[in-house]
Amino acid sequence: MDKKIIKEKMFERLKRYVAIDTQSDPASSTYPSTKTQKDFAQKLLKELKEIGVKNSFMDKYSYVFGKIDSNCGSKRKIAFIAHMDTAPAYSGKNVRVKIHRNYRGGKINIGRGVYIDEKNCPALSEHIGDDILTASGNSLLGADNKAGIAIIMTLAEYLLKNKEKIKYPNFRILFTPDEEIGKGVEKLDLKKLDAEFGYTLDGDLKGTIEKETFNADGVSIEVKGKSVHPGSAKNQMANAVRIISDIISSWPENMMPENTENYDGFIMFDEIKGDVSYAKASGIVREHDIKKLKYMENLLLKIAEEKRYKYPLADIKLEFKEQYRNMKEVIDKYPEVMEKLISAIKNVGIDYKIKPVRGGTDGSRLSFMGLPTPNIFTGGYNYHGPYEWISLDSMLKSFEVSLKLLEKWTE
Repeated sequence: MDKKIIKEKMFERLKRYVAIDTQSDPASSTYPSTKTQKDFAQKLLKELKEIGVKNSFMDKYSYVFGKIDSNCGSKRKIAFIAHMDTAPAYSGKNVRVKIHRNYRGGKINIGRGVYIDEKNCPALSEHIGDDILTASGNSLLGADNKAGIAIIMTLAEYLLKNKEKIKYPNFRILFTPDEEIGKGVEKLDLKKLDAEFGYTLDGDLKGTIEKETFNADGVSIEVKGKSVHPGSAKNQMANAVRIISDIISSWPENMMPENTENYDGFIMFDEIKGDVSYAKASGIVREHDIKKLKYMENLLLKIAEEKRYKYPLADIKLEFKEQYRNMKEVIDKYPEVMEKLISAIKNVGIDYKIKPVRGGTDGSRLSFMGLPTPNIFTGGYNYHGPYEWISLDSMLKSFEVSLKLLEKWTE
C-alpha cells in the first residue's frame, strides 16, 4: 500500500465533497430535507460506478447503495455507512479547504479571526507532524461526515484494484441523508442493503470507537396565557412568555449540556417562540441510562406541575417524544462485532479508546432495526462550526483499520 497515494486520494475526495453544500433542514417536510443532498447522492452514485462498483444504485429517498462481492467465498455481509448531510447549526456554503502540512504545534490560523491551538483545543497536541485540514473561518468544514464517505469510497476503489492482495467478505456501502436532523434511516429499506452487521465511519479522534449513544427524546412545552391590557393586569393576565421562561429557568444548572460531560445526561431547550397569549419551547432530553432519562423527564413534569399552581390562569402542556435509544443494548448481544474491530485497531498499531457518543448516529436506529452498528473514528474534531478540523493522517489510520476489519470478517 502506498500510504501517500491513499492520503492524497482521500484529501482530493474530501475537498471535492465539502465544496457541495448539503446542509439538512429540520423544518423541511421533504425527504431528503434538501435538494442538494439528492444532487450529491447522484454524484456519489456516479463515482461508485466509475471506480467499478457495478452493483450500485440509489432509491427514491436518495439512499446510495453499493455492493462488492467477496473475493474469497466468504458468506459474511458487512456494511460501512456514512451520511451525506452537514449540520444546520452553521453555514456549509462555499467551503474552502485549507491544508496545514506537517503541524508543528502552536496556532493554526483558520481565517477570519478563527484559530485553534493546544490551549483552546488540547487534542491538537496529539497530532504533531500530521497534515491538518480546516475550512476558512466562515463555514464548517464538513468532515462530519464527508470524511467517512471519502474513506469508504477510497476503500472500495482499493479493494477492486487489489483483489489479489487482501481477502474481504461481501462488502456493502450505504450513504444516508438527513442524519444530522435525526432522520438518517427513517425511510431506509434494510433488505436493499443486505448486510448482517454494519459500521458507521462517523467518529472523531484517532483510535476512538463507540458502541453506545444517548437515549434520546424530544421535549415540547406549550403555554396558553391570558392577554389583557397591562394597566389592568392584576389577577387577570397570564403572560405566556414569562411563564415558559420561568419553567426553563427552573431546570437545574447541573443538568444542562454546558455543565455536563462523559456519561452525564441533560435537557437542553433550544428554541422559544411566542407572545403574551401563547408561547412554545422545544428541546432535547439525553441520557445513556434509560432510568435516568425517565428521572429527568419526571423532574421536568414536576416543575411544570408546580408552575400550574403558581399560574392558575394559564394552560401548561408538556410532551416528550422518543427519538432514538442507546445502541449498546443491541450491540452487546453480538460481541464479535466489537471484538473484530478492536483486533483490527490493534493490528494497525494504534491505541484504542471505547467511549460513549454524547449524541446519536445512524447506528443508533440501525441497531434497533436489526443491523448492529458501532461507530469508527475518522480523525476529526470540533464538528458543526468554524473550528472544525481533521487530521489527514488519522483518516489514513481509519482507512487502514477499515481494511483490516474487512479482512477479519473473512476469518
